[in-house]
Amino acid sequence: MSKLWQARFFTTVNHLRDLPRTTVPEIAFAGRSNAGKSTAINILCNQKGLAFASKTPGRTQHINFFSVGGAHVAMHRHDPTNMDEVRCLIADLPGYGYAEVSGDAKLHWQRLLGDYVQRREQLAALVLMMDARRPFTDLDIQMLEWFAPTGKPIHCILTKADKLTRSEAVNTLRQAQAKLDSYVDEEGEGFPFTVQLFSALKRVGIDEATAKIEELVGLDRDPEPDGAPDTAPETD
Repeated sequence: MSKLWQARFFTTVNHLRDLPRTTVPEIAFAGRSNAGKSTAINILCNQKGLAFASKTPGRTQHINFFSVGGAHVAMHRHDPTNMDEVRCLIADLPGYGYAEVSGDAKLHWQRLLGDYVQRREQLAALVLMMDARRPFTDLDIQMLEWFAPTGKPIHCILTKADKLTRSEAVNTLRQAQAKLDSYVDEEGEGFPFTVQLFSALKRVGIDEATAKIEELVGLDRDPEPDGAPDTAPETD
């Protein structure tokens, strides 16, 4: 059983000052509002209602955190989370890309997401969700380039791969990897960027994504002792 199945809701924040004061690694999921991010999180965590999409795409402007470990899997249970056993946090970032969102909301989104992905020390890696038919939109590139200077891994998940033919899927994956390989640091070294195909409908790529995510946050290793996180809110 995947350790991601232990995920449960942890907290919601709308400002950087409210980020959880934890020491466990975090992995953030980002993507356009129609990229299938919530569906992918739910499938990877084997829970139908863990992450949810707003009825009005692009309107949700906060970060939802889910803890992994320290609790029973079922979301309907009300037993407390054992903070001593929490292994990592999943950060579900607000979707982006809808023109209907007001200018003020867009500025808030840029500030919240930009500062979070660039400054959050606990953030171990970013999962960038993109529609396999339209990868690397301008906003996807912006997110990638916000995070790239940290030198931390990015794993790109190309969703809705079932909409592609076999040859289209092969070409899309090759082109996506070439795009990621084009990013290098000041010394000409490539960044730790990876990519895969994924389909929620056909359940393609679930094992690959699970293994990669568990690796990035250390769930594939035994927990370190005395790793209990503090749950007090972070202050500026």
